[in-house]
Amino acid sequence: MQFRHLRYFAKIVEAGSFSRAAALIHIAQPALSKQIAELEDEFGVTLLHRSARGVTPTVAGEVLYQEALKLIRQVDDLPAIVRSSQGDVQGVVSFGMASTMAPALTGKMLEICRNTLPKVTLRFVTGDSLTLRDKVASRAIDLAIVFEDNQESGFTREVLFRQRLYLASPKGAPRAKSMTLQEIGKLPLVLPSPSNVLRRLLDRVFAERHIVVEPIAESDLFDVMLSAVETGLGHAILPKGDFSDVAGHQDIATTPIEPPVYLTACLITSQDAPLTQAALAIEASLLTFIRGQLEETSFKGAEWVDPGHP
Repeated sequence: MQFRHLRYFAKIVEAGSFSRAAALIHIAQPALSKQIAELEDEFGVTLLHRSARGVTPTVAGEVLYQEALKLIRQVDDLPAIVRSSQGDVQGVVSFGMASTMAPALTGKMLEICRNTLPKVTLRFVTGDSLTLRDKVASRAIDLAIVFEDNQESGFTREVLFRQRLYLASPKGAPRAKSMTLQEIGKLPLVLPSPSNVLRRLLDRVFAERHIVVEPIAESDLFDVMLSAVETGLGHAILPKGDFSDVAGHQDIATTPIEPPVYLTACLITSQDAPLTQAALAIEASLLTFIRGQLEETSFKGAEWVDPGHP
């Protein structure tokens, strides 16, 4: 087995087909298929399910894909690690952020990182917290700021703050100073999918109060939920109290939930792999930046958390 075999295999899984992967890698498709067949012969297992619609990894293929990603990242990081030992920190750092936080933070963070770490390239990924956590675990990204309800094992985390939940409503909807969960449960709601961190919290707090909620739609995509609210389809419950920084959705109104319900924002990294010097430098910059934003009350509904009592 040669290292390029792992790169080719990972690219096929990500592309979903041999033809698309061959075009991306700039290799003839028959040659690519031959190398994957050799890889399957060497492991003695089938790594890919092949069909007219493309390819998907088998159980063994998924294991190989996750392990291959770790090795590929390590090899790709080596040049920057060696050069960083000679002076300026440099390299590429992949960083994830929960979609609800991204509009308020990404621009300022990019500017700070560019000014303080000019030789570090920062790659941003946004998404729901569960997806970002999985990417950190697989080392597809180095670190991420996510929302958590219960702390999962396998991660090193820095607790940042706890964020209050708000009801997001379309412009012109009846407004109240606050709303209870009982009142919210009677509204048409657009909620995340059942596996989502926020949805699991909501399902639990509704169940504790014996409130039955049937959402009119479900989505883990932040923009989809906001569009549904904006068009008047329904309301959403989100860890964000101000949408003035979200282009196209500035008119969305927010109402605090009483009694308050919170998610905890954490900066997480994988316990299984140490961060590069570049990632450690970005981590330090992020922590300083986030704490500065909290002091300026940039997050409506955010509260400090004592690290000893998350």
